[in-house]
Amino acid sequence: MTFAYPFMLLLLPIALLLLRRRRFNAIEISSLNGWRDAAEPRRVRRLKLMNILRAAACALLIIAMAGPQTERPVNEEVRQGIAIEMLLDISSSMDRNIKGSGGEQTTRMEAAKKAVEAFIGNRPDDLIGLITFARYADTLSPLTFGHEALIQLVQDVEIQDRPNEDGTAYGDALSLACAHLDRMNEWNDEEQQPIQSKTIILLTDGENNCGLHLPQEAAGLAKNWGIRIYAISLGDADEKDLTDAEQLLEIISDGTGGGFWKIYDIDELSETYARIDELETSAIKSATLVHTEHTPVFTFFALPALLLLLTERIFNATALRITEEDEA
Repeated sequence: MTFAYPFMLLLLPIALLLLRRRRFNAIEISSLNGWRDAAEPRRVRRLKLMNILRAAACALLIIAMAGPQTERPVNEEVRQGIAIEMLLDISSSMDRNIKGSGGEQTTRMEAAKKAVEAFIGNRPDDLIGLITFARYADTLSPLTFGHEALIQLVQDVEIQDRPNEDGTAYGDALSLACAHLDRMNEWNDEEQQPIQSKTIILLTDGENNCGLHLPQEAAGLAKNWGIRIYAISLGDADEKDLTDAEQLLEIISDGTGGGFWKIYDIDELSETYARIDELETSAIKSATLVHTEHTPVFTFFALPALLLLLTERIFNATALRITEEDEA
């Protein structure tokens, strides 16, 4: 056990002063010979006990004021990952089917949601956010370590079925993601090191045809702020060559140090997210911090002291009460 304020222990001699007998006014008599062999009255012995109670209470209070505390070494593993914004296209075209290697079919949206869920499940140390977009870009989840809730949000994503809100504005989604990643260190825990590695993973099946920001503008922001963009384009099996929209995605991705993939089936989609997972794994850093944890224990001294003082006051006010006549 250690003390936060050890200098307070210098006051302990005060407790010894309280052991001195309380002096009363004496009565003059001619001789003590008649009382030499007399036993000490029980009341006098109890009065001595009151001195001991006061002294013990004072000593305990002084020790409590010294801040007694126990020490315990703590090993804490700190793992610092990266910040990732997941961008998911929810336009009406995502309702089209995509095939698996075994011939099974599902919608592009369902295949994308399963691939995104698997990716999030493999990144326990990363801050991950979710942005969906059609004609408008929406932040479905801010950057968070709460991946269970994030996966639930991914599972609940639905295709935008309102005609007036349909479209593909991934330029706006990219700009919004860049803004989130650039500002993240403003609200990050002060005790954590700022996360320097920032990534955007964009999944779309169309070209940017609406919105306020061009993809080139967003790519410029990403490059200036050190953000990598990985782009995945869901294409049709009969379209092997890159379209103009896909060439733009490739330019954007390569220009920020990321990557671009055009995929045609479910397995390729899962493999692409797994590939991105491998590319970004090296950004995770781990360290073990050792520190001493202090637990205050002053109550173990303060409470008994208060109990002793309360006992002493009760006796002084009742059985061992000393009146003015006793002092006379």
